[in-house]
Order: sequence, then structure tokens, then C-alpha cells
Amino acid sequence: MTTTDKTDLTAVEPGVVGKGRWIERWEPENELFWEARGKAIAFRNLVFSIIAEHIGFSVWLLWSIVVVRMYGTYDAATGELVAAGANGWALTASQGFTLLAVASGVGAFLRIPYTFAVPIFGGRNWTVISALLLLIPTLGLAWVVQDPTTPFGILVLIAATAGFGGGNFASSMANITFFYPEKEKGWALGLNAAGGNIGVAVAQKIVPLAIGIGALGLSAAGLVYVPLSLAAAILAFLFMDNLREAKADPKPTAKSLQHGHTWLMAFLYIGTFGSFIGYSAAFPTLLTVVFERADIALGWGFLGALIGSLARPYGGKLADRVGGSVITLVSFLVMAGAGFTAVLGVQQKSLPLFFVSFMVLFLATGIGNGSTYRMIPSIFARLHASKGEDTEASRLDFKRQSAGAVGIISAIGAFGGFAIPFVYKLSKDMSGTIIPALQIYVGVFLVMALITYVAYLRKNATMRNV
Repeated sequence: MTTTDKTDLTAVEPGVVGKGRWIERWEPENELFWEARGKAIAFRNLVFSIIAEHIGFSVWLLWSIVVVRMYGTYDAATGELVAAGANGWALTASQGFTLLAVASGVGAFLRIPYTFAVPIFGGRNWTVISALLLLIPTLGLAWVVQDPTTPFGILVLIAATAGFGGGNFASSMANITFFYPEKEKGWALGLNAAGGNIGVAVAQKIVPLAIGIGALGLSAAGLVYVPLSLAAAILAFLFMDNLREAKADPKPTAKSLQHGHTWLMAFLYIGTFGSFIGYSAAFPTLLTVVFERADIALGWGFLGALIGSLARPYGGKLADRVGGSVITLVSFLVMAGAGFTAVLGVQQKSLPLFFVSFMVLFLATGIGNGSTYRMIPSIFARLHASKGEDTEASRLDFKRQSAGAVGIISAIGAFGGFAIPFVYKLSKDMSGTIIPALQIYVGVFLVMALITYVAYLRKNATMRNV
């Protein structure tokens, strides 16, 4: 135990920022403290957390738009190359989906250690470090896209480093959950997540513009985010805080894995956030390889990610009012319906039907993202209540477990970002169409809707209407 740990914290005024921007005592459930000082401090940390997470998401999904410019045009009958893409690249659809899946998968995996990083280093400190790590994928992309003779394996390796951006989400959400009282977690976490998620849409919109300006070409996609990553690190260093109550050993995070609801929510989160990030990564490629409309992919492919991102905080707000499980169930049903009409769009070769179906799908994933995340602290609050130990130590332990579960669930859920492009790749390779993949997704959404009802909405459910 450190000297600071031995300090009588009852003698420390709540919210006072100490050396190294550590706040030794934090009481968000104390309404007097919250209104007088806590809310402003929490909001300041939320703002700069959003900025860093936004840049992280943008870097994570850089390849989703870069690969659209790298596809070659191949003769459908002979498979021979007809025309190369930008910088002389001639990627196939299979190679493109592979790059997208690897970037998404690594980002999902890194969310696990990133979750443990907050209690080890402190939320503000880790935000600085994680923002600086974004220099690796941005500079790597700028270098590797210059030479079309680069082995595909090297391309995959550089794309994998984009996963640093995906890891940011877990640490950011685990950190922010400590700052807010229970009654405001849904909205705060929704804003934090939406600010990060919208980085996908921003990247997909500005990267084509950056590539078209000047002589840098594809390299501009990475270089434009170098100064932004540095700015995110500097702002976090200057204006964010570490919470002492979040600075603990990682045992509560590991303990959260003992609860079955952690794993169940992780599965449901694959359906909401996993769908959002997977579809965000794949949508521009789908428009390019299915409908051969790279112009729409580059000009309008960002719209789905934008809609899903903006919808997320409202999913949290609705969950605060009527219960997260209700909103999650409705979201899965809407996603299944939109997936079905997307299949019709491909079958009928109707780009408008396909495009609109995906916009509805993105909207539902955004709402579902917010509602599933709001369910997590509610579940752990009930788990704590069920133990019958209303002590300060017990409350803090479950609060830390909840924060850890947020990170772990976000990590597992993000593997949907790997699975979706990978299933599209298999579907295209084996059948020549993405229809089987879309049909699988519809079935999965219906199964998740059923699980949500059975576990959290049926009359005898122990966690009913969380």
C-alpha cells in the first residue's frame, strides 16, 4: 500500500486536484458535491476523453476508406486485371475484407489490456499514452501505401496497428464511468461513445478529401491524423484528471468475469457495437464490390457511421427512462428487419433499397449501443444490492467491477468488427455474393432479441428491465 493509500481520505476535500492531477476523493453520488464541483470536473474530463477517443476511432477505421481507392477492376469472366486503383494498387475484394477484418480484430483484442490500463496507470495518464500510440498506425499507413509492390503480408501488419485506435474506447469508457453518478451514466457514457464513434464517419468523409488534395495521394490519409493525435495527447495531459478510486489493482476487473451477466452482455454487445463497427468498416467496400459504385462509397459511405454515432447517446437516454433491456430488444428486431430488406436490395440489384436498409440498420445499432451499455452499471448495481452488504468498501468494489466489465464487454463486442468483414469475405469467396452473410446476420439478430427477452424482460427474470 502506498503512502497516499494510507491517507485519511475523510480529511481530504472531495474533488481537489493534487500533484500529477490526481483527485484523491471523488463522491459523485453526493448531490451537494456533484452540483457544486463534481459535475464541472466530470464534464471537463468527458470532453477531452471524447476528443482522444474520436481520434482513436478515426485511426481505427482509416483503412475502411483507403482500401476503396486501392481496389483493382477485374474482368468478371476471366478474373484478369482490367485497371489498377490509386498508386498502382490492385487489391481484390477478398484482400480488402482481410485488411478490414484484421484492423477491427486487433482493435477488439487490444481493448482487453486497455481496460486494465486505467486502474494501473490512471485515466488521464493512459489517455496521453494511448493517443501517442496512434502515431504508429498513421505514419505506418503513410509509408506503406506508397509502393504497390509491397508484399500483402506487410500491408496486413500495418493495418493491424490501426487496432491501437480501437483499444482507446475500452479505457475511455472504463475511466468515464467513475466520474458520473448512477442516474447520469447512460447519457454520459452515450456521449463519450458517440463522440468516439462519430470519428468513423468523420474519417470516412475527410480522408477522401485529404487524398485528393496535393501530391501526397493515399499517404495523406495517415499524415492528416499525425498532428491530431499529438493534439489529443497534449490536451489530455493538460486538462484531464486521474481518480484515486479508479487507481487500484486490476482484481475487480478480473472479478467481474465471474458473473454470467458479464458474458451475456458481451454477447449482446457483439450484436450492437460489433455490428456498428463491422458494418462501418465494410459498407464502403460493399458499395464498391457489390454495386460497383466507388463514387457513392467515397462520397456517401460515411453516412451510416454518422447516423449510428449520433443515435448512440439517445439509446442511453431512452434506456435511462424506460429500461435498457426494452430498447435493446426493439433494436435487435429493427436490425433483423433492416437486414432482411438489405437482402432484397442485393437480390433486386436495387442500390436505393440496399442503401436505405443500411441506414436503418446503422440507426438501430446506434440506439442498441447506448441501451446495452446502460444495462451494465444497472446490472452490477443489482448484483451489489443482492449481496446485502451496503458498505463503502462493497459499493466501491462493485463500482470497479462495473467499470472493468464495461471494458471487457466492449472488447468482446468489438470482435463483431472482425467477424462481419470476415463473413462477407467467406460469403463472397464461396458463393460470389454477400447474400448468405446478410441472411446469417438476420438470424443472429433474432436470436439476440430472444435472449434479451428471456434474460432481462420475461416476468421471472432476476434482472428484469435493467
